[in-house]
Amino acid sequence: MIEKMTRYDFILLSGNKDSFLDKLSELGVMDITRSSKPVDAESEQMLARMDALKAEIRRIEKGSDSHLTGLQDERRYLDKELSAAAVWGDYDRQKLHSLGLPLHFYCVPEKKFDIAWAEACLLQETAREKGKVWFVVIGETAVSATPLPEPVRPVSEIERAILLKDKEIEHYRKELEKLKEQLPALQDELATTASRLNMYLAAAGGESAADNCLLVYEGFAPETEKERLAQAFNQLDCYWTESAATVEDNPPIKLKNNKFVKQFELLTDMYGRPDYNEFDPTPYISVFFLLFFAMCMGDAGYGLLLIIGGFLLKKVESLKNLAPLVTILGCGTLVVGIVMHTFFGVDIAALPWIPAWLKSVMITGTIAGFEAQMVLALAIGVVHLCLAMVVKTVYATKNKGFLGSLSVWGWTLLIVGGVVLGVVAMVGLIPAPVLRWVLIGLGVVSALGIFLFNDIKRNPLKNIGAGLWETYNTVTGLLGDVLSYLRLYALGLAGGMLGKAFNDIAAMTLGDGSFGIGWLVFVVILVIGHALNLAMCCLGAFVHPLRLNFLEFFKNSGYDGKGRTYSPLSK
Repeated sequence: MIEKMTRYDFILLSGNKDSFLDKLSELGVMDITRSSKPVDAESEQMLARMDALKAEIRRIEKGSDSHLTGLQDERRYLDKELSAAAVWGDYDRQKLHSLGLPLHFYCVPEKKFDIAWAEACLLQETAREKGKVWFVVIGETAVSATPLPEPVRPVSEIERAILLKDKEIEHYRKELEKLKEQLPALQDELATTASRLNMYLAAAGGESAADNCLLVYEGFAPETEKERLAQAFNQLDCYWTESAATVEDNPPIKLKNNKFVKQFELLTDMYGRPDYNEFDPTPYISVFFLLFFAMCMGDAGYGLLLIIGGFLLKKVESLKNLAPLVTILGCGTLVVGIVMHTFFGVDIAALPWIPAWLKSVMITGTIAGFEAQMVLALAIGVVHLCLAMVVKTVYATKNKGFLGSLSVWGWTLLIVGGVVLGVVAMVGLIPAPVLRWVLIGLGVVSALGIFLFNDIKRNPLKNIGAGLWETYNTVTGLLGDVLSYLRLYALGLAGGMLGKAFNDIAAMTLGDGSFGIGWLVFVVILVIGHALNLAMCCLGAFVHPLRLNFLEFFKNSGYDGKGRTYSPLSK
């Protein structure tokens, strides 16, 4: 929910500016209206310093950067070079070349190696393995084989280069370890600089008056802080007033939700916080994003892995804030995966040892010739859109009044009422003749709101034209919106089929099932295959549910999301 705000206006002497803002920052709840961007060279410098500190902290926390990655790549190249040169052994390359003795390098199959070559020229065998012979001829050669290129350098030089590279890497790692000791100081400097910038922008946000002798500030704080702030403001050298914040004041938005819903506020912030007269979409996102994500994953085994991943993320400092959300999504995927009867690509509904009570909650079979899971996805989509329309109607009535929202009421009655009547007709709660008259009455009332009274201050003919245009847009758009929810079924089905495909491929490697290399290949295919499938499923299960909430739900609920985030001055 959106927390109610109180607006405060302050008038003070210009010379009291610094002490005034300092005391406000000690209170920690006052959001002074200010620019969100640098206003001059000094604020730009502070922002640039913050960006530099953030980049340095990220680099240190990651424990690696492009330079270290480059060193490690060079080390791996040296290993490859050493492996290629090892078959030639070690030799004093400079000395041999200084004596004017050419070197010829050969590698031939063992069957083609001719001992007579050693009698005809100065030949030194260096390695013999895997049916091949490596040898070098010094001086004139009588070998009837194509020579290989000479190694860039001998083994001893490569080994020295590896030692030097290892020392360089170790030295750089120690430097990084020392830098990690600086993290607390860097984080403190970042927090201090952010606070200074906040204070600076707040100071610049005041309006001068009386030939710059006075300053006027506007700020907002939660309504629950009124008594505490009143006592504090009475101690300040300023004149202040308070009033309930209104939409026209454009107050900052502070969301107040329970622990479960709060985990999904980051998704709301990805789109934008609500305006002061809008609704907080986070409670709706928390339920439907969780459900949609779980349906797109559709595998109880993957849900189990996400739960484990959530617990592991708690130990990663930079990611521990995401741990509760990942755990919640994992729990939802585990439950929905059981309902969808899939566990690591295995159809558990077909397993004979699964208890009957557990099978009773699994969705199988068809409805009216269509897959039950597909019908469920569409039904959930209809409920989601109907809820959006109800929310839109409630807040349109709240903001515009009943007479100003008759068009919204008309569409909600027509669509939501039609869906409810359709369900009632399927269940058979109301006799058909009565249901028909109720439907006719609902249609007439809805048509009045849509075509005649969509704007009671406008000419009825214009209202009819506007109603026809809105009807075209609504009918065509609503059909596409409902069909969009088929992705919930399609993604879950695709992930399950791909998981089953990896299981089948892995099973082919077992042969007769006897213990051997086949079991190792079996495990490798399963691990790699399901890891890839899990990654792809997570990507799709994040993007598409986000789209259904941000596009379909927000569009039909009238959500704008252009509010500004509550950012109080604090130390």
